[in-house]
Amino acid sequence: MYGQISTLAFVGVEARLVEVQVRITPGQAVFAIVGLPDKAVAESRERVRNALHAVGLGLPYKHITVNLAPADLPKEGSHFDLAIALAMMSAMEAIAPDAIAGFAAIGELALDGAIRAVPGALPAAIGANAAGKGLICPEAGGPEAAWAGEHIDILAAPHLLSLVNHFKGLQTLSRPKPNIAAPTGLLPDLRDIKGQETAKRVLEIAAAGGHNLLMVGPPGSGKSMLAARLPSILPPLAPEEILEVSMVHSLAGELMGGKLTVERPFRAPHHSASMAALVGGGSRPRPGEVSLAHLGVLFLDELPEFQPNVLDALRQPLESGEMIIARAQHRISYPSRIQLVAAMNPCKCGGSSPGQSCRRGPRCADDYQARVSGPLLDRIDLQIEVPAVSAADLVLAPPREGSAEVRARVIAARDRQRARFLNLGVKGVRTNAEVSGQLLEQTAMPDDAGIALLRQAAEALSLSARGFHRTLKVARTLADLDGLDQVGRIHIAEALSYRAETLRQSRAA
Repeated sequence: MYGQISTLAFVGVEARLVEVQVRITPGQAVFAIVGLPDKAVAESRERVRNALHAVGLGLPYKHITVNLAPADLPKEGSHFDLAIALAMMSAMEAIAPDAIAGFAAIGELALDGAIRAVPGALPAAIGANAAGKGLICPEAGGPEAAWAGEHIDILAAPHLLSLVNHFKGLQTLSRPKPNIAAPTGLLPDLRDIKGQETAKRVLEIAAAGGHNLLMVGPPGSGKSMLAARLPSILPPLAPEEILEVSMVHSLAGELMGGKLTVERPFRAPHHSASMAALVGGGSRPRPGEVSLAHLGVLFLDELPEFQPNVLDALRQPLESGEMIIARAQHRISYPSRIQLVAAMNPCKCGGSSPGQSCRRGPRCADDYQARVSGPLLDRIDLQIEVPAVSAADLVLAPPREGSAEVRARVIAARDRQRARFLNLGVKGVRTNAEVSGQLLEQTAMPDDAGIALLRQAAEALSLSARGFHRTLKVARTLADLDGLDQVGRIHIAEALSYRAETLRQSRAA
């Protein structure tokens, strides 16, 4: 007796097709699973046995072999349960082989036969659709899987018995409908911040061009408040971006109710986060905070308190937009096009603020700031000092301009960038921060006065090649905010003021 059905294994955000083959032969009663299964897959023997018993099917007292092909691809997770059970039911002639031939199945089985939700329904549906198959998944993952396309067959079942009845024509499982989460509308507003006009201007520039930002200032100056209000001025996700973000969140099991969101991710891990938590990995590789912030914001408060090796691991995603995790048996890549926003105090004691001074003097600042490497700082486009807020600022009336007004300018600037890249036939580039090489020279080269200023500043400030190019990117964003096609001297001057290398100057002092 033989049964077979497809399932999927996840390698990064890619879902690879796996064939589940079951053969029942006479011999000693053995239930063996082969094909590089991990502990969770090996334990599916007992879940499948009890789930089949719950729907009235007992396993025959024979030799049962389950092969997961290809055999050299590691199989991890509990989502193989449903496919193993369906292949076994096909081998036992409880369901017709033709009924499940055009499907791939994912789902974890409870002992009573219920099909429990598993991470990865969306990438599984996209992978099954690419292979020309439909998808059988838990009922909870149906709305998520339905986003893979209108033409893919999706069976979202709450119980193993409902699947049997569907294939026998006793009941019909309707196709799930895609679902999207309503915007929360509870984002903090820039209108709450009094004073800090320079910081709010830089926040707008960072949002308009997708630039990385570092804020240095004493405790209580409003750095965390500013960062928390960045999502309120970012544009919503485009339809193709929604799928990119949701695929990563689906693998991490963070899509509540299968609902996709139009809001950009905002991740703020604690400074005690490990390497695996921040960049991904572990014994069973999973996306980390960097990948979960894809097309959104990664906020690192108290930047020097993070482990130096963890911070230096951010260099790769900041440059390439992807996080690669290499293991002995496989190599995994997660998308990680992030906007890094970091905040830190000038020194361990908190720095100079009204009525306070550092007890250890300049050495405290030197030791504290040295925990952040120069190569990482070189990848941060905007570096500003956020001074302490005075009492005079706090008694002022709320500012007239809030997040809605700033967001309108940010969206207009991003529309200009999108139109520019479209006219040039460039694909895969969304913001000025992602531009590099020849395209940067083509789109951001300033006028003669701007070139002269940039040349002088590069020598005076000892800008690296990366710093030179990132200054051009910021200047291009400033011109977009002004609605201008040509980058001018004034844009270069303002961009250079935000690359004043706050930390480097502090160390030199």
